[in-house]
Amino acid sequence: MTKAPNAELPKSVEPIRLAEQKATLEGVIPLEGLARFGEAVGGSQEGRECHAKLSFYQDGERRRVVSGELSAPVTLVCQRCMNDMQVTLTSSFDLGLVSSDEQAQRLPKTLEPFLCEDFTADLWAMVEDELLLVLPPFPLHERDECPAKEDLEALEPSNAPVEPEAKKRDDNPFSVLAGFKTTKH
Repeated sequence: MTKAPNAELPKSVEPIRLAEQKATLEGVIPLEGLARFGEAVGGSQEGRECHAKLSFYQDGERRRVVSGELSAPVTLVCQRCMNDMQVTLTSSFDLGLVSSDEQAQRLPKTLEPFLCEDFTADLWAMVEDELLLVLPPFPLHERDECPAKEDLEALEPSNAPVEPEAKKRDDNPFSVLAGFKTTKH
């Protein structure tokens, strides 16, 4: 089972059945349909889509796994100049499909658990979780591309290396202790 690369992926799937069939789903998810992601990026992502390729299979130990690759062009606010900037979020992940916390604890460290209740899974929530994980905490333009470049250069000149105060000191930090040794009380 493979969807067309530009077809919208279903919201709900039966991942265990897909893993047994070794199915691959490829398509898009509209970013407008991901409410938590929309709140996190704080801007309109109208008309934007996340391109996803999700491969469901069973590994050598018969664990059900989904491997995915995501790519989503988004508009974020640069935290330096407070202007919009275009970023493409990408993610590659491997999730172990589990139905209980006990199963999740038995997964190897290479797999993150994804809880499937009643043999179904919310595919959009899976993609949304992965997008939230790759969202930069402080989005910034590249230094040379930022509209606030002149202000930044005034505060932190890029051509002069900044040395910490400890490096500038030529004296030994323990020289103060030498004074205690010679002083009598």
